[in-house]
Amino acid sequence: MKHKALICEPLLTSLDLSPYLNTQIELVSVGGESGDKARPCHYDWVKAIREQCVKANVLFNFKQIGAYFVKDGKTYHIARRLQQTQANINYKP
Repeated sequence: MKHKALICEPLLTSLDLSPYLNTQIELVSVGGESGDKARPCHYDWVKAIREQCVKANVLFNFKQIGAYFVKDGKTYHIARRLQQTQANINYKP
């Protein structure tokens, strides 16, 4: 049996994945970009994809927030060692 997933990493813009979230897709994985020249990842983008997954009953994994994370209009610089632990809005149907 083949497994199908959508990997959105690094997440650099908002995405509407709802047309692709069907019974064949088992997982959506999202992550921000890390490194010195990382581009920002916006919490609103991540949250919107999570909501799409919840609506379609698809597993959602927020792997890491990345080096620069934008939430509520403020940009945060996140140390590499904290990027995975700060990403805690996963969804498991």
